[in-house]
Amino acid sequence: MSLPIQSEEVDPGRFHHPERAGSLPGLVFVHDVWGLGPHSFDLSRDLASEGFAVLEVDLYRDLAGPPTGHPGAFIRSLSDPRVLSDLEAGADWLAGQSICRGRKIGIVGVCMGGTYALLAACLSDRFSAAAPFYGILSYETGMLADPEGRDREKKPHSPIEVAGRLRVPLRASFGLEDEFVPVSDVDALEAALAGAGPRFFVDRHAGAGHAFLNKTRPDAYRREASEKAWERVIPFLHAELD
Repeated sequence: MSLPIQSEEVDPGRFHHPERAGSLPGLVFVHDVWGLGPHSFDLSRDLASEGFAVLEVDLYRDLAGPPTGHPGAFIRSLSDPRVLSDLEAGADWLAGQSICRGRKIGIVGVCMGGTYALLAACLSDRFSAAAPFYGILSYETGMLADPEGRDREKKPHSPIEVAGRLRVPLRASFGLEDEFVPVSDVDALEAALAGAGPRFFVDRHAGAGHAFLNKTRPDAYRREASEKAWERVIPFLHAELD
């Protein structure tokens, strides 16, 4: 499906939907650590062209982001409960639009946004499906481990820690060469999800690292993995949200 897309600035971020569309399922799209930019804009429009009304939510509209220093330190400074509340408000905003009224709403995110999409799938009741891409899974190791100790108010739960509480169908995508998400973390995630109940898929893409969907980064973009992931995620989202 390739549809002409209308994009507009709205209070929560940017709104994308097919022109002259009728009723459509909604998606909250969660950007990476660098905020709203060409990458999130293009992916949101790509999702809209597949038959969704997409809110590209701006998590930084009330903050001094995106980061100017180390991205891990910046992500650690964000309050997860506040971000999840923001994502739920985005779902409520979509549900109030005539194009989505009465329709299901899912969530998609990349990089940092993948982490938050996964947390939302486990902790929120506002979404009906989730498709995170290469979200960081652990707050105890890697770039999100705080050398001064974890701030439990800002980071009460890592994705691995709440995966057993999954509330909605999930399709998660990871690259097997991701320097920020070790395969052992993906294994732990999959094991925890198995006890949750809702159906889930954990797709592992060979020859791909972090940000393999990002066409604005030739060093990271992997066309084969990107196309394969898209071919799986779009039918999944339609099956759960239509």
